[in-house]
Amino acid sequence: MPDQHKLREHRSLRWLGEHLHNPNLWHLTRKSVSRAFFIGVFCAFLPIPGQMFVAAALAFWLAGNLAVSIGLVWLTNPITIPPIFYFTYRIGAWLLDDRVREGVAFHWDLASLQSEISAIWWPLLLGSLVCGIILSTISYFAIRWFWIWHVNRSWRKRGERRSRLRRKRH
Repeated sequence: MPDQHKLREHRSLRWLGEHLHNPNLWHLTRKSVSRAFFIGVFCAFLPIPGQMFVAAALAFWLAGNLAVSIGLVWLTNPITIPPIFYFTYRIGAWLLDDRVREGVAFHWDLASLQSEISAIWWPLLLGSLVCGIILSTISYFAIRWFWIWHVNRSWRKRGERRSRLRRKRH
């Protein structure tokens, strides 16, 4: 985790003021981490540049863990972007009842690029938003459930260790 005191004193971050003092941005709690998973997974599916900045802004606004939110954006990286966004494009085209564009002869000029982007933009955006909302909601509840399960398991193991120690003493 980044040192929150150094970040608060950093010259370029002073404009954030009191927002940097929210403990949910820095601490790993069930609420802050589950919110961070919601934010990070959702932003990972946004087909825009600057996903990390959007994740950071949402982490400030929704009080999610900042580092986890930003880190999860890297679910989409140069290796995973093509298959993920192709899948979201196909979902969007299916939802819009639009035909999927495959095997398009593409020329590397501005007119061809604009034409292809305008043809796939709405299905890609819709599919990305739908997949992002669904997967981020699933990850939010999965992390909350996992956190509760893990804490209960830890308490149960602690109780078992104590009872074994008590039996050894007697």
